[in-house]
Amino acid sequence: MKRLGIAFSGGPTASEIVDCVRLAEDLGYESAWIAEGHGGDQFSILSGCAAATSKIKLGTAISSVFVRSAPTLAMAAATVDELSKGRLILGLGSSHKVQVVPEHGIEYSKPILRLTETVKIIRELIKTGSVEFDGETIKIEKFDLWFKPRRPQIPIYLAGLFPKMVMTCGEIADGIILTRSTLKTADEIQPHLITGSTVAGKNPKNIDITSLLPTAVCETKKEAVDMMRPGLTFYVGFFPRYNKLVASYGFEQETADAAEAFKKGDMEAAERCITDAMVEATSIAGTPSDCLDKIEEYRDSGIQLPILSPFVRGNNAKLVFETTIRACAGK
Repeated sequence: MKRLGIAFSGGPTASEIVDCVRLAEDLGYESAWIAEGHGGDQFSILSGCAAATSKIKLGTAISSVFVRSAPTLAMAAATVDELSKGRLILGLGSSHKVQVVPEHGIEYSKPILRLTETVKIIRELIKTGSVEFDGETIKIEKFDLWFKPRRPQIPIYLAGLFPKMVMTCGEIADGIILTRSTLKTADEIQPHLITGSTVAGKNPKNIDITSLLPTAVCETKKEAVDMMRPGLTFYVGFFPRYNKLVASYGFEQETADAAEAFKKGDMEAAERCITDAMVEATSIAGTPSDCLDKIEEYRDSGIQLPILSPFVRGNNAKLVFETTIRACAGK
């Protein structure tokens, strides 16, 4: 089976996610990724997945560098890496001010620098077992690990959307985690990845290009597109950064109108602003055959690891994930 991942951002319970990841492993998926947000503690869920599987890689997509300290992230990553026998990929990102400040009560500033300093601390701590750090956003007098990590280096992927962050990914990351990509995204980020890699003396070809891709598998394309509309409405209405991203794809008026309606609390009006074209440009939606074809198109476009990301809440969440995993495995 070609490279394929599955991502969970809420919906199923922790035990249901473990069941789904076991299914994905049985069907040949390369990796499973757990978000956090409001969907449960990602490292706890990944520990459960580690115990229930033996081959599938396990990743965070993503861990916020604001809501956990750098040493805490390092310990959590090393713990899951030990339990999984070296299968963890640590996906990090800056998250969003609209989440970090009102939801966690934590100051949000200089996100790229905070991310860069966090990566340095995590790598040093896992490699040597001890770290002292006098940075601009983080200062640590001294922190020691009281255990030896399984590996001296754990792969670190960074979430990136816009040029400056993409260049940072090229400079310091092992991979980039894109989201809601179009078929042009991989080409468009290449110059920025190359610029960042050049600064660090790295080969940009060694940076894994992945993308979280919202996915809906239904009996008809219309049903699938309609299923995707609420998720995209929330993303462009609530997150300024995602609004900017989708607007940059040629949907400036639609995203502006959706955000305005969302701000007023008129969810029906906001959802009406999300056109079929917006969904199809940024998602995998349709019949099983449609979805398999779109996955191939993303691979051909330069997305080396497509990561399917169903957006579903409610009692049938596990079933939706299982249906997606089976349909998109091509078996």
